[in-house]
Amino acid sequence: MSTLSAPARTEPAHAKTAAPKRGTDTPFKRRLPLLPALLFVVAVTQLPFVLTVIYSFQSWNLVRPGSRHFVGLQNYIDVFADSTFLGALLNTVVLTVVCVFFSLLLGLGLAILLDRKFLGRGVVRTLLITPFLILPAAGALLWKTTMFDPTYGLLHFVFGTDVDWLSEFPLAAVMAQVVWQWTPFMMLLILAGLQSQPKDVLEAASVDGAGRWRTFSLITLPHLSRFLQLATLLGAIYIVNSFDAIFLMTQGGPGTASTNLPFYIYQRAFQGFDIGQSSAMGVIVVILTMIVATFALRLMFRAFSVQGGAK
Repeated sequence: MSTLSAPARTEPAHAKTAAPKRGTDTPFKRRLPLLPALLFVVAVTQLPFVLTVIYSFQSWNLVRPGSRHFVGLQNYIDVFADSTFLGALLNTVVLTVVCVFFSLLLGLGLAILLDRKFLGRGVVRTLLITPFLILPAAGALLWKTTMFDPTYGLLHFVFGTDVDWLSEFPLAAVMAQVVWQWTPFMMLLILAGLQSQPKDVLEAASVDGAGRWRTFSLITLPHLSRFLQLATLLGAIYIVNSFDAIFLMTQGGPGTASTNLPFYIYQRAFQGFDIGQSSAMGVIVVILTMIVATFALRLMFRAFSVQGGAK
């Protein structure tokens, strides 16, 4: 009696193809398309900064051939002993703090206005965004000639005075132009926060009898905290590097009344031809900016994590 062996199982041809091995798509392969962009960023940002650091340890004035030599930290010592640099640092802090504060305050008010429905809201929104779309150089020239001119300016026409605003109040004039330029940016960020607020929470507060002020202070403002922090951080990073308004409106004057750090570095590098000290100033500004930005980012991320955990 012969034993019948079971027929061998045949699998379809398509089942024999091996499944792709997991893990072959390494993180390096996924990030490889970003390599050209990374190399470009390194070439245009990091390499010039490395050269700036190298130049900051050298005494090098372009009008004195053969004067280039290594001096160590002497440039940094001279920079902190320079009263003009300390004055420019103070002007930079004042300009940044005042402009960010008033831009944020005006942006908050305009965002609350645009969050309401009214006839022509789209047109008003477009008009309010317009200053941010104008080139900074064009905006500075516009304010210099149209607003602050002591003979033909709008301020002279409205107040009837012959005050030369750019000579008597140079820093305040520059701050007015910068606030006008950056208020729309703050407004857009805060408006995005207002429109992301849950409407049912506002309706529940209205049903419970909460007034507009209590609703704004206890519900809307805490919701906007992350947007306000982001607007403050980005605005400070951009405003601290303001150059166009000062260069085109006041030239840092009269004297050094409106000179900030970027403009003073420009003066030392391209008018005084002192590559060593201007490089040291640039390195100091970068380090201070990184410290402030890192501190602000940590506070902002901490606030984000706390709010995310609360939810």
